[in-house]
Amino acid sequence: MKVLLDENLPHDLRRLIVGRDCFTVAYMKWNGLTNGKLLATAADAGFDVMLTLDAGIEFQHDVRQLPLSVMIVRARTSDMDDLAPLVPAILQHLAKLEPRSVVKVS
Repeated sequence: MKVLLDENLPHDLRRLIVGRDCFTVAYMKWNGLTNGKLLATAADAGFDVMLTLDAGIEFQHDVRQLPLSVMIVRARTSDMDDLAPLVPAILQHLAKLEPRSVVKVS
C-alpha cells in the first residue's frame, strides 16, 4: 500500500507508518499543489491513500471520484506528541481501508 502524507503532517510521521510504502508531499516534490491537483496527482502516481489534517478536504473535493482514499487525522496539533498516540488507530484503519473512502481517525 502506498501512503502519502500531506504537507500539513510532519515528515517524521512516516517512520511510524510501518509496513507501508509511505512518502511525503515534500519528498514527491508536490509542495504547493492545491488539494484537488494533489489528490489527482497522487491517484495518477498509484497512491492508495492520503493522510491529512485538513478536515475540510472531504467537503472541498469529491474524493470518491478518485481511486484513492483519504484519511483525516484529527489531532490537536501537527506535533509528533499529538500524532504518535494516533498511529495505532491509523495503522488499524489502513489495514481495512476501502478504496474511494474517507476515514476519520481521532
